[in-house]
Amino acid sequence: MSSGYVHIIALRTEVSIRHNTMNETELRYEIVRFCQFLHHKGYLSANDGNISVKLGDGRILITPTGIHKGFLNPEDMVVVNEQGTLLSGTRNPSGELPMHLTVYKTRPDVQAVVHAHPPYCIALSLLQNIDLNGILPEVTLSIGKFCIAPYGRPISQALGDSLYGFIEKNDALILERHGTLTVGKTVAEAYYRTERIEHAAFVLWLAYSLGKPKKLPGPEYKALLDMYESSRS
Repeated sequence: MSSGYVHIIALRTEVSIRHNTMNETELRYEIVRFCQFLHHKGYLSANDGNISVKLGDGRILITPTGIHKGFLNPEDMVVVNEQGTLLSGTRNPSGELPMHLTVYKTRPDVQAVVHAHPPYCIALSLLQNIDLNGILPEVTLSIGKFCIAPYGRPISQALGDSLYGFIEKNDALILERHGTLTVGKTVAEAYYRTERIEHAAFVLWLAYSLGKPKKLPGPEYKALLDMYESSRS
């Protein structure tokens, strides 16, 4: 077993334990911190993007609508239930709440969701007949298959519905013409996957601008996918 593979498993265990010991106040500050990272990295602009995290007892903490995530405060966030009903907070929840609810309904293992608008991922989703898989081993090992979910109208149930058939077995998705959606056992883990998928999109954009990237041998790609699936269990 490679040291990198062992490190991935250890990191996931560590962040999961950390998440389970955080109270609601700490999780509010955690969301603020990673919203600032998303803004500083150029993965969000204006009022784009949203983050949510499970609090327990069927409650979900989520960023509000209509606020710049780079200037978000812990008290700005709201709490909803699993049906999307507002439980506490003075603002309205993100208009893309249906997408988060779809994830939590479909993936009981997920504790946090990050939705961002990283430009290279969006650019790749606009192209036709582009192969993204079996090229970068680190990406396969950390996020599995590189999938693009079909277009769903923003701020609608259609966006949540577009995830079905993809989110069940994938921890990082590109949303066609829109952005990315990544999940994890913590906000940190979901954010790391956003960074990973956007970096991969940048590398692939560079590679395709020069020619046709070479693919990994089929057996090696399958072995990496198997390692990824094993690390999720």
